[in-house]
Amino acid sequence: MICLCFFLVSCSLFSFLILSSYNVSAADSVIDNVSLSIQVSCTLSSTLNSAHTDIVSNGTYKEDIGSTTLTVTCNDNEGFAIYAAGYTGNEVGGTNSTKLVASSGTDTIDTGLLLNGNSSQWAMKLTTDSNATYPITLASDTNGSFGSYHVIPSAYTKVASRNGITDMGLNAIGATLTTTYRAYASPEQPAGTYNGKVIYTLVHPATEIPLHEETTEAGKICYYPNGGMVLGSMGCQTITASTTNATLLASNFSRDGYGFAGWSTTYDYSDSEGFYGPQEYIEFPAGTYTGQNNGLSLYAHWIKSAGNLQDWTGCPFLQEGAVTALTDQRDNETYAVAKLADGNCWMIENLRLENTAGHNGDGALAQGYGTSITYGNFSGLAAPEALWGIDDTTANSLYSIDGSNNTINIGNSIAGYRFPRYNNMNTPTASSDRPQNPTSNSATNSTTNAGMYSYGNYYTWAAAIADTVHYADGSDHGTTSICPTGWRLPISNQSVTDRSFGALSVALGGPEGGAIADSSSNPTGVVMSSRFRSYPNNFVYSGDVSSSGSGSGRGSYSGYWSSTATTSPNLAYDFGLSSTSVNPSHNYYKSYGRSIRCLFSGS
Repeated sequence: MICLCFFLVSCSLFSFLILSSYNVSAADSVIDNVSLSIQVSCTLSSTLNSAHTDIVSNGTYKEDIGSTTLTVTCNDNEGFAIYAAGYTGNEVGGTNSTKLVASSGTDTIDTGLLLNGNSSQWAMKLTTDSNATYPITLASDTNGSFGSYHVIPSAYTKVASRNGITDMGLNAIGATLTTTYRAYASPEQPAGTYNGKVIYTLVHPATEIPLHEETTEAGKICYYPNGGMVLGSMGCQTITASTTNATLLASNFSRDGYGFAGWSTTYDYSDSEGFYGPQEYIEFPAGTYTGQNNGLSLYAHWIKSAGNLQDWTGCPFLQEGAVTALTDQRDNETYAVAKLADGNCWMIENLRLENTAGHNGDGALAQGYGTSITYGNFSGLAAPEALWGIDDTTANSLYSIDGSNNTINIGNSIAGYRFPRYNNMNTPTASSDRPQNPTSNSATNSTTNAGMYSYGNYYTWAAAIADTVHYADGSDHGTTSICPTGWRLPISNQSVTDRSFGALSVALGGPEGGAIADSSSNPTGVVMSSRFRSYPNNFVYSGDVSSSGSGSGRGSYSGYWSSTATTSPNLAYDFGLSSTSVNPSHNYYKSYGRSIRCLFSGS
């Protein structure tokens, strides 16, 4: 080592002399960066040590009936969790999932802690290997720890977890669990062979939960969050024997880091045809969902973020109808994105950008939004609408409604009413123009159980174009918007060659401009409002907010701002969607709060 060191030093001096003689400057240096990415990989395997089969005499119990070792190998820095549930056939949970069922007849042995000697019961126990490379912690609940005999869970229940992973080493044993069972047979238990199952599922990171099929509820369309760390709650729609159609409910679920792409008829999205928009209109024969176990279970279709909206270049590579998800760097909200029938890429969720108190005139809607090319397209919000002779109390508003139906403007902050899609944190007060508690079991879609998250935020046109210039000439439109960098507001009342609502309407079989009623014929015979609400277009009846701060129309109509003004100083074009018609060149008051869908501009 000493000789080598001296050799390197002398080489360095020699090199210096050569560099000097050839007058090579330090600017000619090259730094070669190397980056290595290691993918997350987690697996759960099992080794049957001894079969879970035994004989038990009436009035006695057996402990440690067989054993299986479960081994986890996982390098997810955010840890992992193991869930367990009784499992019958292909169903997790349900009436018989926690029972040992007789091979012949209807006799069963219920799960239990064997504290009651009058009834037959069985239970499970888990033990860990303290010598494992990264031992895990057994979970506990109201029935005690899974380290002692425990009732079989009737639904997926966390039984063990590790919140973080350290270096596994080259020959890692991993984390191990050993499962055993015990059973008690009462003196009256009928003779026979009884069988049951427990399914163990590995999920990661530790905050995740397993996806699974839900038990359908006869006569209902029910909505399930379908994932870990999902906020919000929803109920079911009641379907009668004579019902032949339904408008699905808009989603009230949100999940950090995921875009909501609509509803799926399967929890694992395995049915490629079974996707619906959040408020799609569906038809079915009378009585379809009213027989026993014939209800319809719909699962939130989540797509994990694949990158940022601001630096995305993937639109040319998406096939028509393909859906991905991207995150807005301004506030870390993630949106589902799809290439629609017009060949353009759209955000298929309503914009949810919020305000930050103290910024009413400088365009800084939140920390770091400002004029940065990295984050947003705008240079500042428009001057108050009073310049147009309009009441300036709603100038530059991003609308939300507090418990008293008051408007929250940029620069204002009301404690308890966070600005976004949630009104009063998912528990809105009852009012004729606002949805009731979304856990109610009503099929009414106009004011009850209409969902909230999918409706996003509401913006005046001044906030939507996010510019200091007011366009009063219908031939012109704003070139900036509140959309992320690389995205823009659609154009209205323009040629279909433009990126516009009209172009999308034509691609879906509707008019380029002007209203078309659902009852009228169109080139494809499609009911247009239903087509716009279908997957993956996903337009919803988000309603609006008047200049006085009164919200209305959720579940029955919506307006989506374009960047185009009319010749009237009070009006701007939007896309009008109602339960009876669509209108790509609708116009409305600039002072109203309406929804926004951003369109990929490619620059």
